Amino acid sequence: MSVSVKDVAEAAGVSVGTVSNVLNRPDRVAAATVDRVQDAIDRLGFVRNDAARQLRAGRSNSIGLVVLDARNPFFADVAQGAEERAAEHGLTILVANSDEKAERELAHIDLFEQQRVQGVLITPVAESLPRLMRLRDRGMPAVLVDRQSQDGGFPSVAVDDVSGGRIAVEHLSDIGRRRIAFVGGPLSLRQVSDRLDGAQRAVAGRDDATVEFIGTEGLTVEAGRDAGRRILERAPGARPDALFAANDLLALGLLQALVMTGDVRVPDDIALIGYDDIAFASSAVIPLSSVRQPAALIGSTAVDLLLQISRDLQAPNEHVVFQPELVVRASTAGSAER
Repeated sequence: MSVSVKDVAEAAGVSVGTVSNVLNRPDRVAAATVDRVQDAIDRLGFVRNDAARQLRAGRSNSIGLVVLDARNPFFADVAQGAEERAAEHGLTILVANSDEKAERELAHIDLFEQQRVQGVLITPVAESLPRLMRLRDRGMPAVLVDRQSQDGGFPSVAVDDVSGGRIAVEHLSDIGRRRIAFVGGPLSLRQVSDRLDGAQRAVAGRDDATVEFIGTEGLTVEAGRDAGRRILERAPGARPDALFAANDLLALGLLQALVMTGDVRVPDDIALIGYDDIAFASSAVIPLSSVRQPAALIGSTAVDLLLQISRDLQAPNEHVVFQPELVVRASTAGSAER
């Protein structure tokens, strides 16, 4: 049987209002009374109902974070950055995984609205954002994470993925690769399409270099292995001499598929570069070159933008864009020009 505030008041010989003050405004209560109420709380095992209290206050002490794939260490790092910044303000982060599914994303947004979170940080699945617009119109702010706002309707924090795609392929070109393939999908994800755009821009106007698109259904290690098997089904002369994966999980799957055959050398036969620079990239059997995003900084900045807009819903939306960084490791380094 649960213990109520009324039970605590009776045990301490005070009013319900005094117990409430001890819980929420102890500075207004005499020290001896606080001790008496706290003793009753400890003896009875009372646990305050924070959910009910927060609903009465109109907002909870939580921020919702919806990520595309909770299995991807990149999003774990984003969440960690958000959690650390939120904690500085006495807030918590509730993480939800859309798994790149629009219907699951909508369900999470609905739940966060019902829980009256302070606001929502989200890496959306699709370009269209009508549900977020309704959320904003009802007074609950939202910030786009790892995604630039196309129409400026929402604050956003992201990395310049077009630039990231460009520097990845420029690096592959600099080490002499000309038959380059971009591996990733679906293109409905803005991050994927922007990275492909950057890759194509890197070879625009060059007759001696091309970027082939090899589509995948997702951005997982399994999808990378499947793409690798498809590449290996080609005759050696018909294979790309370099692969640019849309993220590191895909790149790790590609690497597994390539090295398991024993007859493909990375980087000598096929150079490989990923995106995100997750911790596993540097510890792969062949350390993986990657395009680094400042994941934790993205998370903490998103919280800053959310708190800023929460204080003034009429304030202009701020859009923060970080520049990516090329990290060169063994999967592209050390191979002679071809």
